[in-house]
Amino acid sequence: MVAVCALLVCCWHLDAQQDASGKQVSESGIRHSFLACGNLTALFNENSEIIWQAPGGSRDGYVLDNGNVLVSNGKKATEYTRDNEVVWSYTLNPVNKELGTAVRLKSGHTMVVERGIKPRLLEISSSGEVKATIPLQPDTDNAHMQTRMARKLPNGHYIVPHLLGFAVKEYASDGKVLRTIRTDLEELGGREAENWPFTAIRLANGNTLVNLTHGNKTVEFDLQGKVVWRVDNSHVDGRFSDPCGGQRLPNGNTIIASYAQRNAGKPRLFEVTPDKKVVWEFFHPKAHAHGIHVISTNGKPLKDASMK
Repeated sequence: MVAVCALLVCCWHLDAQQDASGKQVSESGIRHSFLACGNLTALFNENSEIIWQAPGGSRDGYVLDNGNVLVSNGKKATEYTRDNEVVWSYTLNPVNKELGTAVRLKSGHTMVVERGIKPRLLEISSSGEVKATIPLQPDTDNAHMQTRMARKLPNGHYIVPHLLGFAVKEYASDGKVLRTIRTDLEELGGREAENWPFTAIRLANGNTLVNLTHGNKTVEFDLQGKVVWRVDNSHVDGRFSDPCGGQRLPNGNTIIASYAQRNAGKPRLFEVTPDKKVVWEFFHPKAHAHGIHVISTNGKPLKDASMK
C-alpha cells in the first residue's frame, strides 16, 4: 500500500438518517464506491448508500483485500470486520500525543505514525509486536502539526508530509532523510500561501502527488521536486477547501477530499482529469471528508485500489 485528511478533527456521531443523504453527481455517469474518513467513517456504495459504518470519526483508512476496514482515529488504529468486530488494534504509546497514519503493508504488518515527543513511524505485526521503528524529523514540537499521511514505498523507503516544514521527506529505514520535496516554492505562492503538505502519493512514474491544505491546491512534483502539474481553485470554480485526503485513480484522474468545505453548493469530494475538468462530485450535508479510498467505479473494482 502507498498513498491518503485535517488540521482539526471533530469526532461526533451522525445518526443513520442523516448519513443516508449523500449524492454523487457526474454528467458522464461516473459512480464510485468508497470509504470516507472524517467525522463520519463510512463505506458508501455506488448509489451513495452507507453499507458499513464505524463508531466515531477517523483520520486515515483503507478497505483491505479481505474486506475488512482499517482506520485510525488519533489514539488507536483498528481493523474492523463488516460486522464491526475488532480483529486487530494498536493503541498510541502514552509517550506521544497523536496517532495519524494507519496502512496495511504487503508484509502483513501495519504501519502507523506517532506524533509527539518521540515522532516516529512504526511497523507492527499482526500479533502486536513492533517490528520496525523509524525516527522522524519534523520541524516543530507542535505534535498535531508534525506529520500527516505517511506511506511506504516499494523500495523500502517512506515518504512523510511535514506540514510546518513545507516538506515531503523521503526516509530510509534508519531515519535518514534521503530526499526532500519543498512545497513553499515561489511559483506556488511561497510560505505566505501556507502550502502545508498533507497527502503524499508516490506515483508509478516516480512523481509525487501532494495535497496542500491551506494552500488549496493539488500538485504533482517530479523526482527533482519540480512542479509538473497543479490544480487549484482557479481551475475548479472554488471547490478546494482544505484538501486533505486524495487518490490517483488508474485512469489518471485524481480524487480530492475537500475537508473544510461548508458551502452546501460545493462537493465534499471531487474528481478531476489531467486537463483539470471536474467529472465527478460527492455531496453530503454533514460528512467532512478527511480521507478517501475509492474501491470501485461503475461496478468494476479498481486495479490496485489499495494503492492510494
